[in-house]
Amino acid sequence: MPIVDASQVRAQLADDADRTLICDVRSTMGGADPVAEFASGHLPGAILVVLDDVLATAPAGIGGRHPLPTPTAFASALGALGVGDDDTVIAYDGRGGAIASRFVWMLRIIGRPAHLLDGGITGWDGEIETGHGRRRPSVSRTAVDWPVDAIARADEVVDHVQAGGVVIDSREAARYAGEVEPIDAVAGHVPGAVNLPFADNLDAGGRFRPPAVLAERFAEAATDVGAIVYCGSGVTACHNALAMEHAGFARPRVYVGSWSGWSADPDRPVAVGSEP
Repeated sequence: MPIVDASQVRAQLADDADRTLICDVRSTMGGADPVAEFASGHLPGAILVVLDDVLATAPAGIGGRHPLPTPTAFASALGALGVGDDDTVIAYDGRGGAIASRFVWMLRIIGRPAHLLDGGITGWDGEIETGHGRRRPSVSRTAVDWPVDAIARADEVVDHVQAGGVVIDSREAARYAGEVEPIDAVAGHVPGAVNLPFADNLDAGGRFRPPAVLAERFAEAATDVGAIVYCGSGVTACHNALAMEHAGFARPRVYVGSWSGWSADPDRPVAVGSEP
């Protein structure tokens, strides 16, 4: 159950409040101040998790803009926040899960319980706290290797396309087509990739569409247990990964380097236009 609503969050808290952590996930992207944003309003008892500090390491060229941290660094960062091995994480953000899905995906691929709050902070129908929140005592957390079958590298993306596999570009249509590129130096998409923007997983109210609707959306990928998803930097691709899991499909691999990594390699081909 990768995606939960407010009533399910309350049930989880009632069942095991001591080992259930609400995590407010923010990022410095776009010049945002995560600490100030968190202080302006968050779910009661939530702790702040910053993408750039906890869920990624420094940009690394062909490794992409948001490479995964080492397992040891990830465990250490979570331990410092008080997130223990056996804690259940319920994560949210203010962007329909665009950022928080990365955290949930990272935990789920290493076998830890984690869920995304449907609708994010606007999907919560209860009290909102302000201020800097309460700091939890640090804990010791076990480092777990990233499973190789959850992650794809650029060469594996190439091989998958050549074998007739499904590769999904999760960015908006204009970036996929190469009409605009606000971040990376090169515009376009991985040749052979289809475009299923992550934002289309959501309805007009910012909630995930029903599993049956998502299943129809990802029908082409349903027959491919090794499907690969990517985006700009390996963050919003996780939104599509969770949506596919929510629809009952096998969780796809994520090409973490994504377009930022692919386009940083001058030897990689680039496709433009609305077709793969």
